[in-house]
Amino acid sequence: MIRNFLELFNPGLVGAGLLALSLAVPVQAAPKRDGRSAVVSAKAHVSTKTRAKAPMKTVKAAAAGPRARAPLNAPVVRVAPARPSFGQLNGLHATDDPLDLKSSVALVIDQDTRQVLFSKNPEAVLPIASITKLMTALIVTEAGLPLDEALTITQDDVDTEKGSRSRLNVGTVLSRGEMLHLALMSSENRAAHALGRTYPGGLPAFIAAMNAKARLLGMSGTRYVEPTGLSSQNQSSASDLARLVDAAYEHQIIRQLSTMPQAQVAVGNRHLQFRNTNGLVHNPAWDIGLQKTGYISEAGRCLVMQAQLAGRKLIMVLLDSAGRYSRIGDAERIRKWLDGDMHGIVEAAVRRPH
Repeated sequence: MIRNFLELFNPGLVGAGLLALSLAVPVQAAPKRDGRSAVVSAKAHVSTKTRAKAPMKTVKAAAAGPRARAPLNAPVVRVAPARPSFGQLNGLHATDDPLDLKSSVALVIDQDTRQVLFSKNPEAVLPIASITKLMTALIVTEAGLPLDEALTITQDDVDTEKGSRSRLNVGTVLSRGEMLHLALMSSENRAAHALGRTYPGGLPAFIAAMNAKARLLGMSGTRYVEPTGLSSQNQSSASDLARLVDAAYEHQIIRQLSTMPQAQVAVGNRHLQFRNTNGLVHNPAWDIGLQKTGYISEAGRCLVMQAQLAGRKLIMVLLDSAGRYSRIGDAERIRKWLDGDMHGIVEAAVRRPH
């Protein structure tokens, strides 16, 4: 059903999905790691400004043109403020860092030596949104379940809590490999849920396997309650997620499926085009070996990657980034700093009075 992917398994595997929506729950800030282990480390402090609620805004519709006046019966639209993330509610965005990142949590580790190159609130436990799907993929892959087995999207896979959209209608039949591709490349929620639901023993057994794997990897601050990331109770820290990225990177199929820029998948009589949720995979300046994005309002914008930068294999974790494109901007700032283009920024930031 999917083109140009017969070399991995049969039938071919291509796919993608929509950005995962999610919920979130309170964050826990764990004790700060010894700063001696990091080349760059940020010190957290809580800002009362972060806790303030944004006022409701009133927007009146106005006619176009400099002289035009809004009609007397123009509708009044009340715009609700964006819901703050739990990182914001707990003051993590008040943490200064030398690169002025928009992410309240960041960690960059040399994959070979385990040297910490950059850290910012690395032990803070936050909702992780669709980064959850990386563990989902790891459980499915290591279980050795047949990737060519047909799975059907059912009503159980429909998100009734957040009402997130999907192009996989109830009744859609795809192979397990295609579902895996959709979940990894474009964060398709129904595909991820179907992967967990069809695991031997069902969803309860799958969730138990997720948490058991987390414990085995030493992810002591991590908890999973479902396979998509829609629940805010799926929580982890940057330090834990670096371990997950390292473990998932060992599997070639996860590396390849998560980094394909785009793909076409046959859904019934339709052929749908899907794109990777991480725009950096299209950027020739990046050599990305594995990636996963995530977003829910309570978690902020999240991104984990394995990439080769400045001649080193690195693991990068960015959580709770404020702004639609800010996680990409943060990744670029880190890349340029590592490449040497931002030499001196760290020293200047360290000298800056706080």
